[in-house]
Amino acid sequence: MAHQLAAQQFASFQKDLEGISKRTMEEHYKLYQGYVNKYNEIQTKLQALTADDYKAANPTYSLVRELKVELARAVGGVKNHELYFAHLGGKGGEPGAALKAQLEKDFGSFDKWLADFKATGVAARGWAFLAWDREYGRLFNMIGDEQFSFPVWNAVPILAMDVFEHAFFIDFGAAKAGYIEKFFANLDWGDVEKRFAGAK
Repeated sequence: MAHQLAAQQFASFQKDLEGISKRTMEEHYKLYQGYVNKYNEIQTKLQALTADDYKAANPTYSLVRELKVELARAVGGVKNHELYFAHLGGKGGEPGAALKAQLEKDFGSFDKWLADFKATGVAARGWAFLAWDREYGRLFNMIGDEQFSFPVWNAVPILAMDVFEHAFFIDFGAAKAGYIEKFFANLDWGDVEKRFAGAK
C-alpha cells in the first residue's frame, strides 16, 4: 500500500520558525520525501517476491531479510518525521493541565521532566521521544538511535524530537543543545496534548 507525502502538514509551517531556518526545514522535508519514496519502492518489491525468494530467506543475507530490515527503517523514517513536523510551528511554553499533571506525577515536576528530556536529546544519536506506556500507565523519555530503534511495545510516542545532524547543522553547527532550546520555543503543545489524550 503506497504512502502519500504529508505535504499539507509541511505547508502549514512554511513560515519562519524561531531560530530554525526555512532552508533547514526544506532540506529536512526532502529527506522525509526520500523515506516515503523508499517505503513505496520496498512495498512494490515485497509484492514481487517469489516462492523461491521466500525459500531462500536467511538471517545472514537474503532478499527477504534485506527488504524487511529496510522496510522497518523506511516506516520509522516516515512516521518519526510526520510526528516531528506535526508539532513544530507552535509558541512553546508549557503543556495544558492534564499533560503537565502527568509529567509532574511521573518526573516530580515539569522542570525535571524538561531537564531529563533535553539531556535525552543531547545523549541520543537520532531521536528523543516522550512516550505513554500503556502497560505501566506512565510517561517515559526514550532514545531512538536509528529510525527504527524506538519500538517499546505498547508505548505510544506523543512527542518526537529529531536530533540527527540534519535537523540542526545548517543553523547551529555542532551546537545540538542550542537547537534543542529552539525546538522547544517552536513546539505546539496542543498537538502533543491531543496525542497524549488519544494514547490514554
